[in-house]
Amino acid sequence: LNHVHLPPIQIFCVAGLGSGLTEAVVVNPFEVVKVSLQANRDSFKEQPSSFAQARRIINSDGFGLKGLNKGLTSTLGRHGVFNMIYFGFYFNVKDAIPTNPDPTLEFLRKFAIGLTSGTISSCVNIPFDVAKSRIQGPQPVPGEIKYRTCFQTMALVYREEGYLALYKGLVPKIMRLGPGGAVMLLVYEYVSGWLQKNW
Repeated sequence: LNHVHLPPIQIFCVAGLGSGLTEAVVVNPFEVVKVSLQANRDSFKEQPSSFAQARRIINSDGFGLKGLNKGLTSTLGRHGVFNMIYFGFYFNVKDAIPTNPDPTLEFLRKFAIGLTSGTISSCVNIPFDVAKSRIQGPQPVPGEIKYRTCFQTMALVYREEGYLALYKGLVPKIMRLGPGGAVMLLVYEYVSGWLQKNW
């Protein structure tokens, strides 16, 4: 058997992409239900439960790309691109920047790399996020589907609203996923280090 030897950057990027695509397939139906519940303008007491809303979506539109898996391509792009850059960047830059013997400075080094990783990933994947929100959310004209597919939606938003519209919500997204990315990787690093030492 011939083995293909990938450079470390490609290994982490491909592994991140695989994890993101898998995550997207699993979470997309929950995203569809969540968005439909958030878009429901009825009073809170009149809102259906999550399971009732899922049943309603399945009964009217099925499990496919018009029903419970609406916006799947956009979700695949959002999670796949994010995880590919996030893990690829973090694990390669972390190894390229020398460790610091001072525990506080080492913590800050890892935090800064995780923060940068989460921030860059958010900047690159947000057009997929915008497309996902437009496809899964309420359409501008009731009964008429304007946003159908991932790339059709991106092109339409670009044409009608300009390039910057594909980056709507970027600042709150960075404020959530930049520090969130840093915290997640820090916990991973320190917990895995502790487990390797003690188990």
